Amino acid sequence: MASMKELKNRINSVKATKKITKAMQMVAVSELRRAQEAYNIASIYYNHINNMVAQVIDGEDVNDDVRLLLQGSKQDKVHLLIICTTERGLCGGFNSQILRFSQYHIEQFLKEGKEVKILVIGRKGYEVLSRHKFSSLIIDCVELSGKKTIEFSQANNIGKKVLSLFENGEFDRCSIIYSHFKSIIQQVPAIKDLIPLAPSFIMENQKDRQISLYEYEPTLYSILRSILPHYISVEIFKALLENLKGEMAAKVASMDNATRNASRMIDDLTLSYNYQRQVRITTELIEIISGAEAV
Repeated sequence: MASMKELKNRINSVKATKKITKAMQMVAVSELRRAQEAYNIASIYYNHINNMVAQVIDGEDVNDDVRLLLQGSKQDKVHLLIICTTERGLCGGFNSQILRFSQYHIEQFLKEGKEVKILVIGRKGYEVLSRHKFSSLIIDCVELSGKKTIEFSQANNIGKKVLSLFENGEFDRCSIIYSHFKSIIQQVPAIKDLIPLAPSFIMENQKDRQISLYEYEPTLYSILRSILPHYISVEIFKALLENLKGEMAAKVASMDNATRNASRMIDDLTLSYNYQRQVRITTELIEIISGAEAV
């Protein structure tokens, strides 16, 4: 059994840890609020460009090189998976959930006889996958360190990298895996096609889209050539922001659990400390009483 001094030291140590986890929880709450605000602002822009792309795509026939982004290479041999993870830890099973989901889809694609290439976003995901049996499938890792939030320039650089790979014939289809934010206590991994944008993209937007007549200057083709690459970057940006929201929510929950566990440990250690102190006092009293009776 630990001595009273050891118990006292452990109590002080756990109390110090509790202060740290509580502070980290408060920081995570603040970062979650910031991430939510950034996501809300980006969503407004996303919805507008989503509607614009659907209208432009549905406007008339498009040229072959633009159609390539819409329909893909018309083959399904090589699949690029963009896997979004975090730069930092202390967010519970957030990354593990995404990586298990990714592993399932990788295995499904391989069973179907497809070649899979992986682009990892986030240091934590790369650290795990680089030691995994799928490490040979990784073609690149993009780190988002040094920033408190996700900036569009980062997503745009990833989008340019993806388009460059596509134009060079490195893959036929591209999907992005990220964490879909349902609530502060529930984040669910999701997969979304980036290339091709596909006919289903137009169908999904038909219900919400208002029919409008536009004149395109200089031409519809030139507008599509600039909008579609930008739209892919916007899709990546939205996924990264949603992933960041999920990360911060998971961190809030993780630090809350750590704080609660620290409180329970302090209670248990304090109980043991008080018990030992009471035993010591009782023993000393018995010794004093026994000594007095002997006299």
